[in-house]
Amino acid sequence: MGLTRPAWLPGVAAAAGAAAVAWAISTLVPAVPLLTAAVVLGIVVAQIPAAQPLLSGVLAPGLALASRRLMRIGVVLLGFKLSLFDVASLGWGVFLSTVAIVLVTFGGTWLLGRAFRLPGHEPLLIATGFAICGASAIGAMSGVVRAGRSEQAQPVALVTLCGTLAIAVLPALWHPLTLDTVQYGHWVGASVHDVGQVVATAQIAGGSALAVALVVKLTRVVMLAPMVAVAAVVERRRFAAATTGTKPPLVPLFVVGFLTAILLRTFLDIPQPVLGVLDGLQTALLALALFGLGTAVQLKRLVSTGWRALAVGLLSWVLIAALALGAVHLFS
Repeated sequence: MGLTRPAWLPGVAAAAGAAAVAWAISTLVPAVPLLTAAVVLGIVVAQIPAAQPLLSGVLAPGLALASRRLMRIGVVLLGFKLSLFDVASLGWGVFLSTVAIVLVTFGGTWLLGRAFRLPGHEPLLIATGFAICGASAIGAMSGVVRAGRSEQAQPVALVTLCGTLAIAVLPALWHPLTLDTVQYGHWVGASVHDVGQVVATAQIAGGSALAVALVVKLTRVVMLAPMVAVAAVVERRRFAAATTGTKPPLVPLFVVGFLTAILLRTFLDIPQPVLGVLDGLQTALLALALFGLGTAVQLKRLVSTGWRALAVGLLSWVLIAALALGAVHLFS
């Protein structure tokens, strides 16, 4: 009697193949971050008529597993990028301004989403992606509020679009805004969404700009844990009021894992080869997950009915860039 193939295997294998293609694209064109390439590849595949029956059929269980479970594992491993000592090195002014930018962008984007009457969890997911760390933050928040892949599709497409635009727009504004290299790195880290997009945008100004950009950016990533935890508490109360069934966890397990990884990275002397392996695994898992999320994007729907979400995304992008620029001038 033969072994039964797991239902998720074809979808995960397809996502792995796509992640390999995204890695090749990023290697050949370093200006294109790997995770951005993975999302875009998923979006492109989803528009191919011949692929759509496969995406909704045999590949669906694996793509769903990648975009949810593998996303959570990737977020946990993301914590190993963060050291609280690096965050402390920013100084209280930069740290508090970065936290304020996240909170104001999150609240402002959520209000914009409500004002433009975006459906369901879209205002929350767009606010999370633009304020914290792009598509990976959207995936993390979706796991807490139980948003499906189709509900994540539009926010993921928007945060990918704006983050990709930032790679071209911010360097063009660097000199006209008379920013020095450290100020430019601070601006990029405080305003660009995904970590890979931050690297692609900041590296043109040199090593000092890139170092500042990464520390500021990862300080924003730290905010993922409290924001998701608060959302979990709200969702738990809402769920309790609506039903007597099993409540969502007070603090999701992957958030606990994320915080544990940060503490381990901060207080243990983890060898660089081990950190390198963890970083590679984290990137690979998020690439699989983001390809899965990209395959849920339907551009026809986005073009025909998504103008309101596009307006919210662009306004949020302008908001966070302006707030970050103000913080740069205030604390330079």
